[in-house]
Amino acid sequence: MPSVSPRSSVPSGSSPALDRTPTRRVAWASMVGTSLESFDFYLFAYFSAFFVGPLFFEPLGPVGGTALSFLTIAVAFVVRPVGALIFGYLGDRLGRRTTLLWTVGIMGVATGLIGLLPTYAQAGWLGAVLLVTLRIAQGLSLGGEWGGSILIATEHSSPVKRAFYAAIPQLGSPVGSILSATVFIVLTIVLPAEELAAWGWRIPFLLALPLLLVSLYLRWSITETPVFEGLVAEGRRDRTPVLSMLRQRPGALVVAIGAALLGIGSYSLMNTYTISYGTSQLGFSYQDLLVATTVGGLLQLITIPLFGMWAARVGSARVVAAGALGTLLITFPMYFLLQFSTFPILVATMIIGGILPTMSWAALGGLMNDLFPDRFRYSALSFAYALAATISGFIPSLTFEFGLATGNAWWHPGVILAVMSAVTLVSAVTAHAVIRRRPDAEIEKTPELVASAS
Repeated sequence: MPSVSPRSSVPSGSSPALDRTPTRRVAWASMVGTSLESFDFYLFAYFSAFFVGPLFFEPLGPVGGTALSFLTIAVAFVVRPVGALIFGYLGDRLGRRTTLLWTVGIMGVATGLIGLLPTYAQAGWLGAVLLVTLRIAQGLSLGGEWGGSILIATEHSSPVKRAFYAAIPQLGSPVGSILSATVFIVLTIVLPAEELAAWGWRIPFLLALPLLLVSLYLRWSITETPVFEGLVAEGRRDRTPVLSMLRQRPGALVVAIGAALLGIGSYSLMNTYTISYGTSQLGFSYQDLLVATTVGGLLQLITIPLFGMWAARVGSARVVAAGALGTLLITFPMYFLLQFSTFPILVATMIIGGILPTMSWAALGGLMNDLFPDRFRYSALSFAYALAATISGFIPSLTFEFGLATGNAWWHPGVILAVMSAVTLVSAVTAHAVIRRRPDAEIEKTPELVASAS
């Protein structure tokens, strides 16, 4: 292992010229991994809106099947904190790279196996039980994926560019959303509805297996982060990172959860509930909704890096706050216009309703990275994100029940989105104050990399 300077947490033999290219390569390799994870997870989100109920919960009827299909989404979110504790510990003790190989492997295999499950018509409730089991495996994997992806990108970069590189793994979410929506759009075009329901739904899940091989190769090719190597060389690895996190940073943990709520919850609301609500209540076709979400996702490929650049200039917490405030202001006008049920309004809703939460999403990794010290950062990022994701996992189900209680009033999804926006706004403002008060010892300085501005 190369020697590490306590002052810089960068291998002392590294040169700035050599550090720039690996930083970019590592960031994009991290993004490919998060894209696979997002593809797998959004695939199930689209799948649950129409197929889970009839295929696996047939005896419960349309309403009961829909309710349980949304709960199959929630169950993976419920176990994410457990996965965060497991993989957070491994990430802080064994390394970021090794842990990320495990998380993406578990996710890819579990997703592929969903494509092989027997339906209720074929094996009764066995298929439903196996489906829930595989969803638990997916949730455990996701518990450790996001935090590691952020760290593998940011801990290879200089502090001055860290907020930008923290945004690159966030591209995985729109990429995964676009890929999964595109697959379903193609399937709805080339297959009749009967064949899609009979066997065509299996194809997207089986595609996860070859994608897994690509992701494993890319993650195998990257190196461990200089920050973690510095922890090892200096003997600063925490023996109980989770306990240290809870003991030393409980307030920062709460702030991080709140800051993450809008970025995660808005995806659950827009990509899962709105698709089901749009077809059953507003009269849109399934294909129209998939096209609209894909357009919104394509735009995010441009805006996420731009928001990351902005965060590098003004601070991640400020960008998260700006996105939350903007979302809060446009929430009710957006859902009011959606009632007019035209395709251009639908696309505009997906774009406007996605762009502002995306601002909070793009800068989230940088905000969390700044909140926690390196010795238990993997555990802290993973656990905070997983708890926010657990809350968000119930958003489709909660909005569905709220819609039933209000007679599907046009404003009912807006209430949910407004609450999430307000929580994230307050949390981001608080995070900005906390980050400004950090002890100097926790502010990582890498003068060689700062000078080169990788």
